[in-house]
Amino acid sequence: MKKGLFDRTFITFLIVGVVNTLFGTAIMFVLYNVFGCSYWVSSFCDYFFGSILSYFLNKRFTFHYQGTDWRSIVKFALNIIVCYLIAYSIALPLTRSLLEHLHLGKTIVENIAMLVGTVLFMVINYIGQKFFAFSTRRKEG
Repeated sequence: MKKGLFDRTFITFLIVGVVNTLFGTAIMFVLYNVFGCSYWVSSFCDYFFGSILSYFLNKRFTFHYQGTDWRSIVKFALNIIVCYLIAYSIALPLTRSLLEHLHLGKTIVENIAMLVGTVLFMVINYIGQKFFAFSTRRKEG
C-alpha cells in the first residue's frame, strides 16, 4: 500500500472528518452562542469530545490501526493538543487582523475564527495522525 500523503486514507479521513467536524462544531457553537462559554473553552470542548470520536473512527476506518496500547492513545492525544494549540492560536489573531477593517462585533469575529480554526486543525491533524499517531500499520498478509 502506498504510504504517501494523498493515498486511500486521505478520502476516508475526509469522510470521517465531516462526521467528526459536524459533531464537534455543533458542540462548539452551542457552548459559545447558547451557553456563553468563551472562545477557548468552546473550541477546547469541541476538540476534546470530537477527538474521542475521531480516535475511534480513524483508528478503525481510516488507518486500520490494530494496536490497543497506551502508546497509540498518548501519541493521538499529543497530536490533538499540538494541532489544537497551533490552529486556535493562529485562527483568532489571523481572523481579527483580516476582518479588522469591517468593524464586526466580537461574537461574529470569534465565530468566524472558530471556523478558521476548524479548517486549520483538520489539515494539520491529518498529517499528525497519519505520520505520528497511527504511523505503525497492521501487518498485511
